[in-house]
Amino acid sequence: MKLKSMVLLLASAMAGIAHAHMASAEVPEGIWLIRGEAAVQIFACNSLLCGRILWLQAPRDPEGQLKRDTRNPDPALRQRELCGLTVMRDLRSTGPNHWDDGRFYYPDSGKTYNIKLELTSPDALVARFYLGTSLLGETKSLSRVLHGTSEGWC
Repeated sequence: MKLKSMVLLLASAMAGIAHAHMASAEVPEGIWLIRGEAAVQIFACNSLLCGRILWLQAPRDPEGQLKRDTRNPDPALRQRELCGLTVMRDLRSTGPNHWDDGRFYYPDSGKTYNIKLELTSPDALVARFYLGTSLLGETKSLSRVLHGTSEGWC
C-alpha cells in the first residue's frame, strides 16, 4: 500500500510540475522587427497565433502611394494595402515557447511559406520559413520592439 501511495504522490507531483512549466511558457504576442524592414504584430486568433504588418521601412511606392499587395497571385487581392495585412496565420503551440504548422505570406514575392517559431527569450524570436521540409528553409531572428510614431507605422 505504501508503494502505491508513493507512486501516486510522485505522479501527482510530476503532473503539477509539467502543468506549471506549461503555464509559465511565454506567448510571443507583441510587435516584432524583421531585418529592419518590417514589423509584424503577433496576436492570438482562434486559439492560434497570427501576425499582421504594423510597420514598413518604406511604406510608400515611388509615386508616394501606400504600398499594395501587387504580387499577390490572386488579381482580386492586389489592391490591398500592405499596412495591416495579415501575413502570418495558423501557428499552433507545440510545446513551451514553440509554435508550428503556420503559414507566412511574403508580399514581396507573392508566395506563401510554412513557418514555425521559437521564443528564445522574452525579446527574441526565431522564425523558420520553408516549403515542404523545414530542413530546406531560411531562419530569421526577430526582436521585440515598441510601437513607434515615426513614418512607416500603420
